[in-house]
Amino acid sequence: MTGNKVSRQKPCHHCKSRSASAPPDTSTIHYEKFWLYRHCSSVQQRNRQAQKAGQLFSGLLAMNVVFLGSAFISSVIFNHVAITLADVWILLSILKLLCLCWIIYYLLGTSRQPHAVLYRDSHAGPIWIRGSVLLFGSFSILLNAFQIGYSAILIQCKTRVEIVFPSIEILFICTQAFLLWNHSKDCIQVQHNFTRCGLMLTIATNLILWLLAVTNDTIHMEIDSQLREVEQRFAGNGTTSCICPNTTICKVFQKGYVLLYPFNTEYCLVCCSVLYVMWKNVGRHISHHHVPHIKPKFKLHGVVFGPLLGATAVIIGICVFMMYQIQATSSAPNRQVFVMYYSYYIVLLPLMSVGAVIGTIIHALEKKELDTLKNPTRSLDVILLMGAALGQIGMSYFSIVAIVATDPKDLLNSLILSYSVLLIFQNITQNVFIIDGLHRQPFVAATDARHTGHAGQHAVASELPGEEETTTSNEQEHTQISPDKEEEVKEEQNHEAYDQRRVSMLELGQEIRKLSLSYLHSYSHLNWKRRALREISFFLVLCNIILWVMPTFGAHPVFENGLEKSFYGYSTWFAIVNFGLPLGVFYRMHSVGGLLEVYITA
Repeated sequence: MTGNKVSRQKPCHHCKSRSASAPPDTSTIHYEKFWLYRHCSSVQQRNRQAQKAGQLFSGLLAMNVVFLGSAFISSVIFNHVAITLADVWILLSILKLLCLCWIIYYLLGTSRQPHAVLYRDSHAGPIWIRGSVLLFGSFSILLNAFQIGYSAILIQCKTRVEIVFPSIEILFICTQAFLLWNHSKDCIQVQHNFTRCGLMLTIATNLILWLLAVTNDTIHMEIDSQLREVEQRFAGNGTTSCICPNTTICKVFQKGYVLLYPFNTEYCLVCCSVLYVMWKNVGRHISHHHVPHIKPKFKLHGVVFGPLLGATAVIIGICVFMMYQIQATSSAPNRQVFVMYYSYYIVLLPLMSVGAVIGTIIHALEKKELDTLKNPTRSLDVILLMGAALGQIGMSYFSIVAIVATDPKDLLNSLILSYSVLLIFQNITQNVFIIDGLHRQPFVAATDARHTGHAGQHAVASELPGEEETTTSNEQEHTQISPDKEEEVKEEQNHEAYDQRRVSMLELGQEIRKLSLSYLHSYSHLNWKRRALREISFFLVLCNIILWVMPTFGAHPVFENGLEKSFYGYSTWFAIVNFGLPLGVFYRMHSVGGLLEVYITA
């Protein structure tokens, strides 16, 4: 009865008397409340209903903000006279300032309250995704610095908004990166609804920034394509009057801006994924069995063929990419360059697909238990993998229809057709392999046995010297006090104690030997499977890296080959590519993180 009374007591919202490091119990848990569900019978039911209501209202806030920003951006595209790009920048500047106010309040106020962070999600914010935030954030800051310098040089034909907007963007990127690096694992237990609304507002702002970046990236792709109709399209918009002067610094700012622009889209998407996990973890209570006792670490030993094959694919891919870029920037790409580019993909994609299929079969043979615990990070990874793959799969199907309907027997067309089919198959097999690996329990049984064995050895080693010290000290005391006859009796007792210690040592040795034998047996039984999984995972990691680098830094043959564009029309195919290409780049980067998780837990 007393336990039930304690569990039903209303927790204090300002528990000043307890330290923040106190173990989480029912007295420190801040249950959520909502006015719609204030008449619920139990505290737990009211907490669940309030949590759902808070998620609903914060999601509605983000949806309205995204729709408002999308309407502004669409108005710039279809009616740039009434709504200009400067209006979109003003709207985004207001949203960024609101997000900055909330982030600063969260860092200085919410997270520092007593019992604000009782739990931390060990799966959220892994080092690779936080490193991606810092890397892409640094490139985005450099991009905005180039934009400020470029606008300052052309100040006679630029507005002040074009200088103020990137300045606010730099401040927003720095503050947001600091939040995600230090607080991505937080399961906040106070100010639930306000925190959810702040997180959703920040997610919506990043989504609008991504939409704006995608639409602006169209301009750079058109410039790189050097199509005559693109020049005619922009000749009447007044943009040609603002020409970069023939100076080195202006050319550096212009080229650097175009080169670093794809990183801005990646930064926005990565931040959205981390913020979404934080939003899901607001008010979450993690039990003790959710926390892993031994966290697997990245180790490179035991893999040989995966790094060799992957490094070979990366080196060949860099050579193909450089040859393609040289041809694309000097003049219009010829037919041989496209044949070389698609041939590289046709060779690489089947190898990746075969590796993913073999890895999936090994997962089925392992008979590992599935990890069925609630994990918002893993659920988000699965959603992002499936959603981002739709970009490449959708473009591939559009290409297949265009090629089959025109001339599939042509050499280049047959290569593009094979590339599209293989790309679909590779995305599907890789997703199955990664998702299956993410849902497997990490291999820690042997590690536990090994740690137990080491602990037993240390225990024996620590016990024996202590016993020897006690026996020697007893001997010294008795030699000082006892006569010669008593020494013989004490020696016999010492021999008996020594025999007992020896028996206990033998028993401990047998236990350690049993643990070692069981570890060796399990390791030898799973050695080839674990090694094969690590080889495949590492090979796929390197392949996805080179497939991420090539489209990120300017290789866009899906638009420059001219086949699909002539079939669907310029505007339609440009919209398809502009939607699918950023998703494809994000898919490759996110696949690298998922494959690293599979490699570590194998």
